[in-house]
Amino acid sequence: MQKRTFIKAGVAAATMLLAPVSASAQDMPYNLLEGKPFEGTKLNILSVVTPQFDGLMLRDSEFTELTGIETEWTFIPFGSLQEKINAEGIAANGTFDVVNYLDSWGPPNAHWLMKIDELMARDGISMDRYPAAFARSAQFEGETLGFPLRAHPQLMFYRKDLISEPPKSWEEVIEVGKKLKETNPEIAPLALYYNNDGNRQNLFIWINFLWAAGGDVFNDDWTPAWTSEEALKATEDYIALHTVEGVTNPNSLAFVEQDARQSFMQGKSAMIPVWWWAYSGFYNPEASTLTKDQVAFTGMPSYNGVTKTYAISMPFSVSEYSESKGAAWEFLKWLSNPEMDKANATEREVAGKSIVNNVVTHISSLQDADVNAANDGIQSAAWESLKESDIMPQIPEWPEVGDILSAAIAEAAAGGDTRQLMMDAAEQATRVLKRAGRIE
Repeated sequence: MQKRTFIKAGVAAATMLLAPVSASAQDMPYNLLEGKPFEGTKLNILSVVTPQFDGLMLRDSEFTELTGIETEWTFIPFGSLQEKINAEGIAANGTFDVVNYLDSWGPPNAHWLMKIDELMARDGISMDRYPAAFARSAQFEGETLGFPLRAHPQLMFYRKDLISEPPKSWEEVIEVGKKLKETNPEIAPLALYYNNDGNRQNLFIWINFLWAAGGDVFNDDWTPAWTSEEALKATEDYIALHTVEGVTNPNSLAFVEQDARQSFMQGKSAMIPVWWWAYSGFYNPEASTLTKDQVAFTGMPSYNGVTKTYAISMPFSVSEYSESKGAAWEFLKWLSNPEMDKANATEREVAGKSIVNNVVTHISSLQDADVNAANDGIQSAAWESLKESDIMPQIPEWPEVGDILSAAIAEAAAGGDTRQLMMDAAEQATRVLKRAGRIE
């Protein structure tokens, strides 16, 4: 765990949270309030470790200058963040004013994440500035919990020194993979991650198959939908990449996403479907054996002629337990502004520190010529991917149901009966959803 600490104390008046905006406030950038009403407040920020957020943290002297609000950032590795978020919700003591979390953790914690729709309306901010999937990822039951500051579409990365034409479909992935096994037997064609890791990563590619087949996770009445014939066939085809077609890395059963990325970076796999943020690491000489000339990206492959992709985000939200909600809202406005989004993906040095980040979340940044020029056009490819993207179900029961599905996928990839395992998973999930009252 890392901490960045800035000196200043004080508590803002919570009554200012929904105070009307004066006309002169329009002169302030980023929709911030005029007159520094929360000057002297110190905010505690909980964030995942990533260069993207290092870049934001290193810029926040501007926020302090504009508002008089100081910040203290606590950075947590992703693997430990969910436990920390859960602990914050249980403690209910407002240790952190602003928290960062994975979107699927939002519904179980929604009771202590501040709803911001009224504040957005007051300050002229719309969620329409984000791609639809990103916007939905920060909402629950029709209410907005925060802003998707770190969000990812999926892309297919590949070795362009080995693959002249990137595959456009999963059928072509298999075809290309089998040719690679003949021409480059020392390199596995495809790095996938089937491991049941506790973060449900082995569902990330599976759900592309499911949606493209016309299936879904749940029916309208919240009964499991993954037992339809279309869904079962799609699941079998996802598993068959490893068990039948043999185009995956032999270690894919044990791989989590990080392992698959390492396999690609070490030159042991030729293709990997993964989040766009991984791009710079794939040719980073400190971590990868590959050069930039060897790495390329394209959209996710289609399945049965249809491309549907999964998008994910890590929103920032204000804690309901915070004693400084007004100041925290000012911070969220500054943190999420479109100018910051662009700058953080184009400027490679901040306060003397090198920052390499291609993650943006605003539609304006995804389509921005300067942003794309600075990042090899990856935002344009991401924008195309996001046009047909969706998110995991946003219900409190999803982590438990997702764990059941993840276990079934892992066992199927290890040679189990895919259909029976998915049927069994549906029975287990139904019991969970009935217990929760979601199914009658």
